[in-house]
Amino acid sequence: MILDFIFALTSHDLAIDLGTANTLVAVKNKGIVIREPSVVARHRKTKQILAVGGEAKKMLGKTPRTIEAFRPLNDGVIADFDATEAMLRHYIQLIHENPRSIIPRIPRPRVVVGIPSGVTEVERRAVSEAALAAGARSAYLVEEPMAGAIGSKLPVEDSRGSMIVDIGGGTTEIAVISLGGIVINRSLKIAGDELDEAIITYVRMKHALLLGQPSAEATKIAIGSAFHTREEKYTVVRGRDLESGLPKSVKLSSSEIREALANPIHEIIDAINETVEEIPPELIGDVLEQGITLAGGGALTLGLDKAVAEATKMPVWVSPDPLTCVVRGAYILLSNSKLLEKVKVTGGLK
Repeated sequence: MILDFIFALTSHDLAIDLGTANTLVAVKNKGIVIREPSVVARHRKTKQILAVGGEAKKMLGKTPRTIEAFRPLNDGVIADFDATEAMLRHYIQLIHENPRSIIPRIPRPRVVVGIPSGVTEVERRAVSEAALAAGARSAYLVEEPMAGAIGSKLPVEDSRGSMIVDIGGGTTEIAVISLGGIVINRSLKIAGDELDEAIITYVRMKHALLLGQPSAEATKIAIGSAFHTREEKYTVVRGRDLESGLPKSVKLSSSEIREALANPIHEIIDAINETVEEIPPELIGDVLEQGITLAGGGALTLGLDKAVAEATKMPVWVSPDPLTCVVRGAYILLSNSKLLEKVKVTGGLK
């Protein structure tokens, strides 16, 4: 108890959205302080961490044989435990750095971490253990659709049903929430990464051009869309010609990228429709009245809300700042212990 009190005085409680593509960290009473790609660069033999976040992402596809740059999470779950621990430790220490302090601070924060709803018990424990190994004194796990709904200011504790679709980098989380719990949920391993892969495959098949993942992601953000738009947009991509092996540039249109994204987007919409069909009769009226909330980076895809609304025949709206919904929800839970106790899937591990 005395140690907990001391650590509470010397540490900042943290809310963490540990995403496949990006990691966001919010500090209690301060808000979001870190928005970085979930990428780590390390030496292959010594395993020494060389860079984390944005600096590591710049190295993707450009490293020599002695260095590897990669994402330590895959499809929303930990693929490399040591790298994930190192990434979390780096951010925890970064937040607690105080250049004016003579005595070094030993951070032991309390953390709330957002995780996909479809992970197994083993995968949940891996996230908890990674957070604790990185320096947390206690780790509470909250399912991403619940955290996203709280961050979107949906009435999660009411008897009214709320539906949220969180399209992240590795997973799409679909959930119907009522009375502080998830009534129906579906975790789909088709999300932002699959959209990037769809663009890479399309450009390779149609233009015989090999693109890297960062270039595909930049193209998706620049001209990607899920619904027909009046204005045609264009962007130039550069890669390797598969026929000659030489560098090549190709001008792509927004209609081409929309065609490339059609299949994965249709799969996401089909999963949303299947979830809607399973909603209990007493809740379907609430969802129809309130509509479907889109969150996550995928929600920023131009016209996606219109495509989902047309397919489901329901109102659809995009949460304000959808990229930060999960971390904002976890941030709210830092100050609301009663709600945290109700919605956590596991926590308090030390």
